[in-house]
Amino acid sequence: MGVIFVNGWTDAPNAIATAVSTRVLRPNIAIWMAVVMNFFGALVMTLFNAQVAETISNIVSFDSQSGNASQIALAAALFAIVTWSVAAWWFGIPTSESHALIAGLTGAAIALGGLDAVNPVEWWKVLIGLVVSTVLGLGGGYLLTKLVIFLFQGVNRIFANKLFTVGQALSAMAMAFLHGAQDGQKFMGVFMLTLYYNGLVGKSGGGFAIPIWVMVLCSVTMGVGTSVGGMRIIKSVGMDMVKLEKYQGFSADLSAGITLFLSSIFGIPVSTTHTKTTAIMGAGAAKRLSSVDWKIVIDMVLAWVLTFPGCGLIAYFMSKWFISIF
Repeated sequence: MGVIFVNGWTDAPNAIATAVSTRVLRPNIAIWMAVVMNFFGALVMTLFNAQVAETISNIVSFDSQSGNASQIALAAALFAIVTWSVAAWWFGIPTSESHALIAGLTGAAIALGGLDAVNPVEWWKVLIGLVVSTVLGLGGGYLLTKLVIFLFQGVNRIFANKLFTVGQALSAMAMAFLHGAQDGQKFMGVFMLTLYYNGLVGKSGGGFAIPIWVMVLCSVTMGVGTSVGGMRIIKSVGMDMVKLEKYQGFSADLSAGITLFLSSIFGIPVSTTHTKTTAIMGAGAAKRLSSVDWKIVIDMVLAWVLTFPGCGLIAYFMSKWFISIF
């Protein structure tokens, strides 16, 4: 529950960062809109297609013959994820909650069962997701912005701004919905693991049938986390990295939304943070490369790169420590 709450708190603000930075939505309105849309995204997408949740729940194995070691290692993994994510939020770095989740689970599982605890087939989907989110996010943001510039070059600027104000408000809603669809499912997968290793649910056909009460509970928890705010992340992503105009914000949201939708349909776990920030980079670079603060981009990329070994090692050693204590 803590991990799901922190995801809504530190990760969901990425979805609405551009709409706030271009003054299409006021921060409070944007945050409450994100609360509602995250809830429905997590709930609706899981009802129709729970492949992302299944991928996460099968990415590693915590199976152990030594008493309650499985529960202890999983608890350590979740504790490590919260620690890493809150630290990143404190410094205003939009690190990927999804990458932290995957790294934390993997580190703890290796501490318990070695490399055999990792499922390479499911992990391969994570690597595919990294490529997909980068290429489609960055490339889509760039190409859509160029297309918008071409199509609207002869249109009255006042009319175009009004049009993209409405368009960006709608695309921000879609982004928040799809954040819930992607990240909501990932954390439902973890929630089901906690139930499984405490003997409260079983697996059928290699996966879980997610009960409706789990969908509602996880969706509400993520929504409550989002309501806490996240202006540090909004400032880093939507204001400091690149100054966007409304048409660029619309293009970035549309590019990221399309990427998240396709990834959810095909069961590929991608980082919503990674997808959104690369789309913003592409939209900014389409106008001119100098409009992007590449120093901030480098800091973000470094945070992404460090998340896998950093959070993974924290989870590994924390699992060893927890098991020795409990």
